[in-house]
Amino acid sequence: MVSVSQSAQNYFLNLLKKQKYGTNIRVYVKYPGTPVAKCGVSYCYKDDVTRLDVAFTMNKFIVYVYKPHIPYLRESKIDINVEECNSQLTLIAPYANKCYFIKNNDLKRRVENFLNLNINPQLSAHGGKVDLMNITESGYLSLKFSGGCNGCSMVQKTLKEGIEKQILAKFSEFKGVYDITQHNRGNHSYY
Repeated sequence: MVSVSQSAQNYFLNLLKKQKYGTNIRVYVKYPGTPVAKCGVSYCYKDDVTRLDVAFTMNKFIVYVYKPHIPYLRESKIDINVEECNSQLTLIAPYANKCYFIKNNDLKRRVENFLNLNINPQLSAHGGKVDLMNITESGYLSLKFSGGCNGCSMVQKTLKEGIEKQILAKFSEFKGVYDITQHNRGNHSYY
């Protein structure tokens, strides 16, 4: 859970009063579980909330956190130091750069975590998601797209130039990825 001091909550409330109704706060981690992990705080507009977000209710507003990032934000603290001429908001996240792979030999779990932490946050901006369906004996990953990615005209480019490149850079065990989705173009498709 992210702890937000009362003074920081008051600060956020003052900022949120100037925003569109329904705007809340998001706490995030870029590159979680790596030595270069970066934490931040941003506005979270009503339309930006996804089913993968967890809501933490504060006094008169909500802090949203992307569910797979919760372990990295464990014991996090947000505070503000207010002086006469300026104020300094601080976010301390002692576990942001900790790796949480319990079993390094569980390749499927490592790939699923990689997809959830590195690929799906980008796809969720378009209402999409990708899931690992199988790892073949010949070293290929079969993936299935859903949401806005299902039927999207850019899915092959996303698969080969985005996902596959990142997977191959991270996992030397694999030769490539392929899509097993039965694509049905419709109103849900992003492009």
